[in-house]
Amino acid sequence: MLGRIVDRLLGLPAAVVPEPVVHSDIPIPMPDGVTLRADWYRPAGADAMPVVLIRTPYGRRGPLAQVFGSVFARRGFQVVVQSTRGTFGSGGEFRPFLHEKQDGLATVAWLREQPWCDGRIAMAGASYLGHTQWAIAPYADPPLEAICLGVTGSDFTGIFYRGGALALDDLLGWSASIGRQEDRFAALRAALRRRRVHETTSTLPLAGADVAAIGRHVPFFADVSENAETPEFWSPIVHDPAAVSTPISMVAGWYDLFLPDQLRDFEKVRATGNPARILVGPWSHGEPASFGPMLTDQVDFLAAHLHGDRAVLHRAPVRLYLQQAGHWLDFDQWPPKATERRMYLPDLSDVSGDARPDEFTYDPADPTPSVGGPLLFGKAKQQDNRATEARPDVLVYTGEPLAADLDVVGEPIATVRLRTELANADVFVRICDVDPTGVSRNVTDGIVRLHERADGPIEIALFPTAYRFRRGHRVRVQVAGGAFPRFSRNHGTGEPVAGAVATKTCRFEVFHEPEHPSYLTLPILAE
Repeated sequence: MLGRIVDRLLGLPAAVVPEPVVHSDIPIPMPDGVTLRADWYRPAGADAMPVVLIRTPYGRRGPLAQVFGSVFARRGFQVVVQSTRGTFGSGGEFRPFLHEKQDGLATVAWLREQPWCDGRIAMAGASYLGHTQWAIAPYADPPLEAICLGVTGSDFTGIFYRGGALALDDLLGWSASIGRQEDRFAALRAALRRRRVHETTSTLPLAGADVAAIGRHVPFFADVSENAETPEFWSPIVHDPAAVSTPISMVAGWYDLFLPDQLRDFEKVRATGNPARILVGPWSHGEPASFGPMLTDQVDFLAAHLHGDRAVLHRAPVRLYLQQAGHWLDFDQWPPKATERRMYLPDLSDVSGDARPDEFTYDPADPTPSVGGPLLFGKAKQQDNRATEARPDVLVYTGEPLAADLDVVGEPIATVRLRTELANADVFVRICDVDPTGVSRNVTDGIVRLHERADGPIEIALFPTAYRFRRGHRVRVQVAGGAFPRFSRNHGTGEPVAGAVATKTCRFEVFHEPEHPSYLTLPILAE
């Protein structure tokens, strides 16, 4: 009954096989003597068959286990859902990301020795459950049969330190979540605690923010904040997509924090000749509307590679949802063919301006706030930006109403000619869609953390997008010195972010004369 309810909520077709037999708390030994625990779903009366392995730090019997374990099992797959080291009954200490390669490969080797496994292993899942796949797929010998990667990346440092700036709100929020996830009534308490966590992003120094948020130290938050200036700490968890020959299916979202990294992974995999595919929808990370399409994609891909039902493989490698147009587009590659269009500040026309430079001052004691975008928690996606745009520390440039729809599909770039007073500063650029009533909604953005005084053009890669600016709407650009608490404030002092307390204001000048232009480069969908 529960399975049917899950299927209905997710919009999945009804399962056509009997309920599986479930064996709980299967012990799986690791080479260092630690024992990890797993639940094993098996079709009744089945002989040796492939295994779909799902490795998760979030528990084997909660909602995620129902979504990624039971759903697959009720469609005829043999599934092993394993708790990662130090979580929900598995031994050892949970140090996120640091043990997944060794533990994952040991688990695959153990599974292949079991009489109920025919030697073929596939993997599935999303977010951290995707990282556990990247930690195995380049190294498994023989290779995995298939991996199904939802909203994830092969290199998590891209989301830890986007543009060099610590992704504070996401990382503190996730640290608070994992730090209390095995408490009684954890899910309910997490929802009630979210406001407290958000408030503690203002804690100085940041090294104490985890204790301020949940009353206990979380080793991961120390790892990620104390290594903001030394990201090479994480090099053991960076995996090479080009080393994977396993068939890959990916699902991403336009407002998902992993999007740039996942699309980069896709490009690297395709460059090797691997026939990978990707679907990108109008979702943020963990948005309920994304689970049905993601699970359908993963079930179909597993059926193709484990059950021989290969009809679903005959689709375009790239399927994208064009926002504000309401339909899907199919392409042979990412990014798709596009025409580059430059829109110059200050009026976002096709010719560069001739006005004097604009100025603003960023004060880390009153950091420029962020609203919306690709967030892990809170109000993500598109939000009204007018309150932020009214601040004196945000420059706003707005174009004329569009005479025709403008379809931007690809990877926008902002080139900002600027001068900074300090060597340590951030440059945050956001593109917004302004409707005829004047509401300004964010579409895409990017940040760069500087370590030298700027006096020239700075290039900021914005999040990839597929978005239709409708006729009569206007394109708007924001330029600011930060986006807090989405990213940690830049103190302007050059001190390590985890221990910084003192602050310095920083004056910015943005130039947009013909000899010193600032502009957007937009990929306009080719006819």
